[in-house]
Amino acid sequence: MSTNYTRRTKDELAKRVAQDIFDGAVVNLGIGQPTLVANHLPAGREVILHSENGILGMGPAPAEGQEDYDLINAGKQPVTLLPGGAFFHHADSFAMMRGGHLDICVLGAFQVSATGDLANWHTGEKDAIPAVGGAMDLAIGAKQTWVMMDLLTKKGESKLVEQCTYPLTGIGCVKRVYSDVATLECTPQGLKLIDLVDGLTHAELEKLVGLPIAAA
Repeated sequence: MSTNYTRRTKDELAKRVAQDIFDGAVVNLGIGQPTLVANHLPAGREVILHSENGILGMGPAPAEGQEDYDLINAGKQPVTLLPGGAFFHHADSFAMMRGGHLDICVLGAFQVSATGDLANWHTGEKDAIPAVGGAMDLAIGAKQTWVMMDLLTKKGESKLVEQCTYPLTGIGCVKRVYSDVATLECTPQGLKLIDLVDGLTHAELEKLVGLPIAAA
């Protein structure tokens, strides 16, 4: 297999996700890699960021030395608040999530099936600490659920699978997977390619994933 391709860095991946978020969208960014998307939203595009701990109108990470630890996201990272932003009760925040008021949520994942099943809260290992948080509410409540992740595990196994073997977060909920080597769409018929990093071929991607992938 060719190794003449360069994986997207975490910031490059965040920028790739950000460019697909449409103007005026209300978006929740999950804990971990997805939080980086806030730093790469295109200038002039209005995106209203929601945090499940009770913020609407969240801005990018503060400059070093300007952190306010009374203003944090769901991952306890310091954030900023844009003009017009608001705070509210945790219960109201979950009502927004469950009520279909979010256009997009961007989540991490342990596994995603070809048809969009999501497993991102527990690996099932005896020593693993399950941490569902608001993932189930987000995955089902948002109008579109996108996953942002490395394609392969540290053992070199694909996180895109025919069927998830980890406990499920949601069934058929993932619309797109943004990975370090490719962007794909999950459909009832299976995976469909959106784009690849330079130097990686369609056939090589299929070999990495181990599943058929329809052409873009």
